[in-house]
Amino acid sequence: MKAFKNIKAIIFDMGGVVLDLDRGRCIENFHSLGVNGIESFLNDYLPAGFLLQLEKGKISPEEFRNEIRKFTPKNLTDKQIDEAFCSFLVDIPVERLQLLLELRKKFKLYLLSNTNVIHMDFCKKNFFQWNGYQLKDFFDKCYFSYEMGLAKPDPRIFTTLLEDAKLQPQECLFLDDGIKNIEEASKLGIQTHLVKEGEDLNFLLHPTTFIF
Repeated sequence: MKAFKNIKAIIFDMGGVVLDLDRGRCIENFHSLGVNGIESFLNDYLPAGFLLQLEKGKISPEEFRNEIRKFTPKNLTDKQIDEAFCSFLVDIPVERLQLLLELRKKFKLYLLSNTNVIHMDFCKKNFFQWNGYQLKDFFDKCYFSYEMGLAKPDPRIFTTLLEDAKLQPQECLFLDDGIKNIEEASKLGIQTHLVKEGEDLNFLLHPTTFIF
């Protein structure tokens, strides 16, 4: 494991890093509703078509649900669609939430996620409300693609965060499970770590991980 120098802030991706995902379960649940073909739009790193538009905040949840309905002759309710869509989101282990709280004692923490309002409403209610804590207790600030109108790996999403948080790129460590996102962040001078599937993030607490 390489050491990271003079880090003041850690920027976390959400899905695949903080939050465990299951794309297959989501697709299976849509299939059970008679929705076929959505797998071509649903990607772990960057969705396509109307899903990408939802993640950029370009269409509303209502417009998204109507797009889903075009894939099936069944008259699906909003609840059925949302439940299938949110089955993409699995869980945040308690140990990972504890890790964030511990890291926040030493660093500024930020969340930078390609996500959408449906998923975030679900996450805030089901995953980040733990032991009296809420989302705001784990991060200094959250940056969501649907609020910014930008999605990774667009370099503008990184520069917008840096400018807003008043951070220098070389003082930041960015963790993401998407190689294209890592590459774009690295080009800007941000220190990076590509998170592998199932990787234990407790290395961030090891005394040799950071050099000051």
